[in-house]
Amino acid sequence: MRLTLRQMEIFLNVVREGHLTNVAKSMGLSQSAISMSIKELENILGNPLFDRINKKLILNEMGRSFQKEIAPIIKKLNDIEYEFKNTLNKGMVRVGASTTIVDYLMPPIICSYMNSYPDVKIELKEGNSKQIVELLKSGKIDVGFIEGIVNDSEIIKEIVGVDELIVVTTDNSLNREELSINDLKDKKWILREKGSGTREVFLDYIKDKVEYLNIFLELGHTESIKSVLMSHKCISCISKIAVSDEIKTNKLLHLRLKNFECKRNFFIIYHKDKYHSKLFEKFLRFTKDMIQKILKEKEL
Repeated sequence: MRLTLRQMEIFLNVVREGHLTNVAKSMGLSQSAISMSIKELENILGNPLFDRINKKLILNEMGRSFQKEIAPIIKKLNDIEYEFKNTLNKGMVRVGASTTIVDYLMPPIICSYMNSYPDVKIELKEGNSKQIVELLKSGKIDVGFIEGIVNDSEIIKEIVGVDELIVVTTDNSLNREELSINDLKDKKWILREKGSGTREVFLDYIKDKVEYLNIFLELGHTESIKSVLMSHKCISCISKIAVSDEIKTNKLLHLRLKNFECKRNFFIIYHKDKYHSKLFEKFLRFTKDMIQKILKEKEL
């Protein structure tokens, strides 16, 4: 085989960066070496992979096809190299989690795991569900924890727990058993930002129950929503685990609406081409058990 891994790696970097100068700098090579590698690759394949337009390299039809074929191969090889540098109880696991899970599930899990296995380091990235999926697909994390809806052929998902979304407020005048979600549609609603799993699940659940919802404020963090709720007579739909303490101490009121039972799954997700080392599998088992335990403790 005349193709080399180095050529394919350079090709993918050029596709990602779009400029030879950036690739040369990141790889510690000269710009001429990057250019020569691309030309050699095209000579081996017998076809140009880029169109040269206004001194820019633009992927052509052959280039897009070649990228689609080799990207999973290079990713898997990088995963294998990375994972084999780690032993069962030594190494690093790169974790991504959506905001609700980062705030209310991951801290005790990570602390407990690193106390049990001090030679394993956990790198944690936060984002909404959509952002965590993108981090996985770009290879920037090994595993993700989300509560959003995922329909992507590259992503493997496993249900790790069940959460409930509940409607909360500080407006005591709304504490009436006969209310439905439709009765509240004109009230001031605070929801998470677009891309949030909490938002997507809630809006999908009520789409056949209300014609519209008066969303007057969108915030990127559950704690920010709770802060606004405490000082204004607004309404929100939030994860039960995020407000369990506030409900128990009567700081927030749980509105038990008619015909409203909005539940969603918490998922562990990882790329379909992810190499499963013993360290990776051990971390998955540990987190699954801990999430089940925490969810049980937070039941209202």
